[in-house]
Amino acid sequence: MKFSELNIPSNILGAIEKMGYEEMTPVQEAAYPIIAAGHDLCALAETGSGKTAACAIPLIQKVDPELNAIQGLVIVPTRELCIQYVTEIQHIARRTNVVPFAVYGGFDKDIDIAKLKHGVHILVATPGRLLDYLYSGVLSFEHVKCAILDEADELLKVGFLEDIEFILSCIIRKHQTLLFSATMPEDIKKLAHDCLRDPRHISLISERKAPASIDHYFAYHHPNDKMAELVKYLEAEDVKQMLIFCNARHMVDKLFTSFRKDFKDVGYIHAGLSQDKRTSVFRQFKSMKIRYLFASDVAGRGLDFSHVSHVVNWNLPQGRESYTHRTGRTGRMGRKGKALTFITKHELSDLRELIFRNEISPCWIGEDPLQANNTSPGRKTKKRKRPFRPHLGRGKEMAKS
Repeated sequence: MKFSELNIPSNILGAIEKMGYEEMTPVQEAAYPIIAAGHDLCALAETGSGKTAACAIPLIQKVDPELNAIQGLVIVPTRELCIQYVTEIQHIARRTNVVPFAVYGGFDKDIDIAKLKHGVHILVATPGRLLDYLYSGVLSFEHVKCAILDEADELLKVGFLEDIEFILSCIIRKHQTLLFSATMPEDIKKLAHDCLRDPRHISLISERKAPASIDHYFAYHHPNDKMAELVKYLEAEDVKQMLIFCNARHMVDKLFTSFRKDFKDVGYIHAGLSQDKRTSVFRQFKSMKIRYLFASDVAGRGLDFSHVSHVVNWNLPQGRESYTHRTGRTGRMGRKGKALTFITKHELSDLRELIFRNEISPCWIGEDPLQANNTSPGRKTKKRKRPFRPHLGRGKEMAKS
């Protein structure tokens, strides 16, 4: 279905079309009529499915611009997702008088408070900063019509269940609640039961755990060989943008320092950076000023980097959900993407579980240790069989220091 087939006001439709949105994604087609009709919603949808726009378009239509009060509340788990969400709303609402704003930790509170007093219609927030302003009396939810919990499983994963329940209890009028999650653990079921009113349920990931638009590659190497193998991989691939994930901040720093000696347009991001620095890196990557971004899991959840063609897991992620969200930074909105994960000997049992639980069809670059009798990666060069044709020379960006 096309957005033009819906009863969307011309000013909002024009903004959507300018953003390049024409055909609705499955989650948009399923969720939009439910949201527009005012029902509560509990939606299970994979990352990169277009759920931000699915919420934002009807939310903007519900706002009365003449009423100078918060009428829509969006709660997200991270600062970066907060910025991304409010930016999407700003683009969709650009031809209206609806004012969106984001509040999150690390930003000047005086600026926040001044903006909130001046007038905000849709507030996007992380739970910590939101609680600060609720306890200090800065915020009023008297006129909130719709509350959205995005990446709800991640919100609860870091212990925000009681905080979320308290925040929602501060909305004193009858309102609509929308809950989006990539997984459905018991805490999410409890939250949906306690906070949603006769919700509609949609699930768009029950058929497949991993997005079908992503090809999943694995490479088995000794840890000391991984950098050389990464360079070989880049030389063989046509990389538009790449995210390289590590399990620890110090590894992000180390790889960035080493990699930038030979490659240009390189950046890094993790929770140890200041908020200003993280925001700057985030925006540079979105605008394609950074081509290769080394990152911790701070960039692995919910963020929409539409130009990422490749994701590399330097380490096997800690948990299958983390794998899903990391690799979901590519293959967005149905586009094709590639994910490469480096595997070492001690990760093989976890890998077997990941492949089984996420229903992945693995492609091996070189040796398949799950089939081989000898599961110790050698330090000598092996003859490789690659399950794809390399685009030789297309990925080189070697820069002279």
